[in-house]
Amino acid sequence: MTSSICWRCLSTPSPHQTLRQATLRTPNITSVPAFAFSTTPISHRIPASMGQKTGAKIAPKKGTKTLIIGKKKHVADNRARRPAPGERKALRKRIVLSNVNALPVPDMQDIDGENMFDRRLEGKVLGLSNDLVDRLRAVEAFKCSQGWKLFSRPGTLMRRETLDMGKMVADMSSGDGARKTVRKVVVGERGSGKSMMLLQAMAMAMLKGWTVINLPEVQEITIGHTPYQPLPGSSPTQYTQPAYLSRLLRQISTANPHLADIKLSQSPSQSNIPIPIPSNISLARLASLGASDPDVAHPIFTLLVSEILAPGRPPVFFGLDGLAHAMQPGTGYTAPNMKPIHPHDLFILNWYLSFLSGKDSLPNGGIVMAATSQSNAPQIPSLEVALSQLEGDRTTPAGQRIAKKERIPLMRYDERVLDALMHQKGSIEVQRLAGLSKEEARGLMEYWARSGMVRERVSEGFVGEKWALSGGGVIGELERAVVGMRV
Repeated sequence: MTSSICWRCLSTPSPHQTLRQATLRTPNITSVPAFAFSTTPISHRIPASMGQKTGAKIAPKKGTKTLIIGKKKHVADNRARRPAPGERKALRKRIVLSNVNALPVPDMQDIDGENMFDRRLEGKVLGLSNDLVDRLRAVEAFKCSQGWKLFSRPGTLMRRETLDMGKMVADMSSGDGARKTVRKVVVGERGSGKSMMLLQAMAMAMLKGWTVINLPEVQEITIGHTPYQPLPGSSPTQYTQPAYLSRLLRQISTANPHLADIKLSQSPSQSNIPIPIPSNISLARLASLGASDPDVAHPIFTLLVSEILAPGRPPVFFGLDGLAHAMQPGTGYTAPNMKPIHPHDLFILNWYLSFLSGKDSLPNGGIVMAATSQSNAPQIPSLEVALSQLEGDRTTPAGQRIAKKERIPLMRYDERVLDALMHQKGSIEVQRLAGLSKEEARGLMEYWARSGMVRERVSEGFVGEKWALSGGGVIGELERAVVGMRV
């Protein structure tokens, strides 16, 4: 059947299709820029002539608070004065030995060469003379942790161990025991008075005219803060510290005024000192030369020690505080092979340990004394085993038995440490400091009360209470319980 619609009608658009195409055609109109939504009137809009960039932040008005999201930038305050090199360390180690607000004790007796072993003074506090204080300050015997700043003048408690030390120093100063050498290591819990015992021993040696050389803090030697250099001709290689030796020579010349009366016995031409030295120079002047020039400090120190140990010289006292730092497996210094240097390879520590172990002797007699530290000390298993073996099975004054420590299998021990302390069996005496007795604690509290630091009545009950709170008379805890906790 033939269709009624012709092909021409299909090719020609209908009026309805023409109207639809006209409606869908987009008009060619220029686009108008759109602005972000804002409630600000159009009259207050920032004009484009001010050069405001699109999206830039506008500074807030004065007096308004803004929310800062993000990390704040740290702005250095250049108005504050920066501390000078060494200023903070000097402030940290500053020692105050008097307090003008404390009450002076008028009848306080000073310690001297005659009463330092008097048993009638046990439990009493004796003062230190001004000359003795200056000499002890020169060797850095005072510690910041000790309560010197609470009282009008420095004083020390004459405990039983102190009187025993005074008796030993007095006997060795006489002709009978002049050639005797005592090697001692003082141990004990924290605050038991180990550094104070070392100070008292140095004070007694000074009163008897001994030559005192002290290494006040071993950590300063091993921490890696002083210049060092290899010692020529040493085998195995040792390392010297010129700056530290220069400071040590200054301490020796200041703390030992009797060296000004002792002349040099060797010919200066026989020594290896690169500077000219007069033949009649005193030992104090010789130490001053090394203190002024670190480059010649090592040969001058070697010559000075040989002169101090020459026959006919006074006895000597060698002290050291912080023994554990000298027994570490390494120091803050590195060898040319980039390995840490052992503390015993440092010249000054090797020199001291040679006298402590007994490898080198003291011809004129003397004391080699070291103290351990519990507040600032690394844990050294070799040192603990060696001190335990030296101390042996013994009983403390409190009745506690101390058993010997044996080596633990599969644990590595430093043989150099064991050899330094156990080179000669029985040559080193280990002295363990315990707490004070109640009589000694009462005498110390009475001194605190007379100085105005204790306002309570020092009775038997008060003494017993504080003695028990301090762990059986531990002097550091006793001071904290009586003086430090006072309201």
